[in-house]
Amino acid sequence: MENLSLNEKINELVVKMAKEPNNIENYHALSELYLQQQDYDKVMSVLDSLLAIKPDDVQALVGMGTMWFYERDFRKSLSYYNKALEVNPKNFLIYYNIGNVFAEWKNFSKALFYYNRAIDLNSTNPEIYNAIALLYQDIEDYVEAKAYYEKALSLDPENINALIDMGNVCFKLFDYVTALKLFKKVFVLNPDNELIAVCIANALTLMKDKKQAYSYYEKALTMTDDKYRIYICYAISLTEFKEFDVAVEMFKKAIEFDPKKSNAYVLLANLYSNFGQNKEAIDLYKKALRVESNNPETYVLLGNAHYLDNDIEQAILSYRAAISISPDNDEYRLIYSQVMEDYINSVRGAGQNA
Repeated sequence: MENLSLNEKINELVVKMAKEPNNIENYHALSELYLQQQDYDKVMSVLDSLLAIKPDDVQALVGMGTMWFYERDFRKSLSYYNKALEVNPKNFLIYYNIGNVFAEWKNFSKALFYYNRAIDLNSTNPEIYNAIALLYQDIEDYVEAKAYYEKALSLDPENINALIDMGNVCFKLFDYVTALKLFKKVFVLNPDNELIAVCIANALTLMKDKKQAYSYYEKALTMTDDKYRIYICYAISLTEFKEFDVAVEMFKKAIEFDPKKSNAYVLLANLYSNFGQNKEAIDLYKKALRVESNNPETYVLLGNAHYLDNDIEQAILSYRAAISISPDNDEYRLIYSQVMEDYINSVRGAGQNA
């Protein structure tokens, strides 16, 4: 079957299975071929047929669990993994997969339990350590996350995911030198990845290496047609180096590239606001809200700009809009109450002076 196309291999196996309906290996082989085609419905259909013949087939049970995991039906996924575990309680991959389910449910303790059980059975698989690192990263324990990424990389020094994720953790720990080293290693392994070029540029920005940072942003811009995120990161870098006029133009390029995204409007508005150009900021915050009308933070920023522009009534309306979207946010309520107090005092003062 080596020289046959994927479809030809599938057709040949289907014919073979009609003649040998109880041959388990044919089912495994066919499900693998459908998996290569990313036809998950057919994978599940084949595995269902196999489990009807052999209900305790571990490979099929794990396969069904994985298919339901891809479908994000984690309860069904866990059900199949548990059945597989009953048949083979010494299979590290099953514990790892169950850990992934609990990680999706944000159940840290159970996910960690199953990942550690997987390590007990196989201590040399880097993906398990990587998964534990992601758990710690999710709860913002970056020191522990870094330690587990280091374990993953000691087993697989060219693991792209671990290199990138550890680089991001080093950012959180303000260890820009290590982050830069990791991102550069990824870039050597994957030189066509513009997002890694941006990560390198971001690290260089924070290390105050303006010339090198700009060179990587420029390089990233030549590597993709999707330039929106690069323009924004480049603009932020320009503000770090106090090249504000160029930063404004870069934010405008982002807006022109994709006027239906709100980030660039807000970031440019923030820049104008920092320089006391409140009317320009107000106009941009309003444009951002036309694109993303349910963002409470943008309403708060709009309210702040109105307040700084001495338009307290419009500020109050903006804060109320933020609270209506996010009624449980204590910070928004505190800002609103303080501005309301200022407004009431100003009205009383005006009345007394009249």
